[in-house]
Amino acid sequence: MPRLLAIEWIKLKSYRPFWVLMLLYFVVLGLVMSGVGFFLEYLAGINGAEINGLDPSMVPFYDFADIWQNLTYLATFLKIFLGFIVVISITNEYSYKTIRQHIIDGLTRWEFLASKLLIILAITLVNTLFVLVLGIILGSIYSPVKGLDVVFTNADFLLAYFLDVGVFLTFALLVGMLIKRTGFAIVLLALYTFFLEPIGALILSEVYDQYTFHQYFPIRAINNLIPVPFGKYAFQEVQDYVALGDVALVVAYAGLFIFLSYRLLKTRDISG
Repeated sequence: MPRLLAIEWIKLKSYRPFWVLMLLYFVVLGLVMSGVGFFLEYLAGINGAEINGLDPSMVPFYDFADIWQNLTYLATFLKIFLGFIVVISITNEYSYKTIRQHIIDGLTRWEFLASKLLIILAITLVNTLFVLVLGIILGSIYSPVKGLDVVFTNADFLLAYFLDVGVFLTFALLVGMLIKRTGFAIVLLALYTFFLEPIGALILSEVYDQYTFHQYFPIRAINNLIPVPFGKYAFQEVQDYVALGDVALVVAYAGLFIFLSYRLLKTRDISG
């Protein structure tokens, strides 16, 4: 396993676009998460701006223990950029024929796939740790309640976020393997995530309104891990826990994406 991770790391560490994209991603993620407080204060400064009669600057966005669901929900919107990085990582293997060279050098196809999964695991872990550290810093600054007993309350949303990002990246890996062309794969990933599946689900929900099978579509299932938390600030009832059924479904999708990726890799002619 360390050998496979080292192989992938050697390729990425000298690939400048990877570092540029990762740096941009973390800068944007940090700005978005830390900028919510300023945005709410800006809203409060606008005459008449209120949330069901509540001053926006009074919204306890960074309070422990609300902070973990709030931050992770917000952060999930940016995972598409990590998906692009994964797509580039796999499509470059086809474009530069390094995948063929790996197989010639004795790497099995499963080992090649495992090296990609390991780097996905590493990216997801670093990403989750970044959110954890930033959450502790922001919570320490803004939250009126502190202490270990409350800081990690609802921290299970961090685990849900880890799963959310990790499974989405395995989906991006499958798209990259399926399309092989970087531009087309990136466009397809974005289109499917933001348009094709949501629009398809909307149409199906209108036609078959007595069924809820659209909840089980892959992107919808992944997004369901962390429910929208902000309704509670408008005195609405929200789901403030991670449902085990949602976790099981997403884990099943992870297995399916990996299996399909392996089937593609095993049956496809990589000499071209």
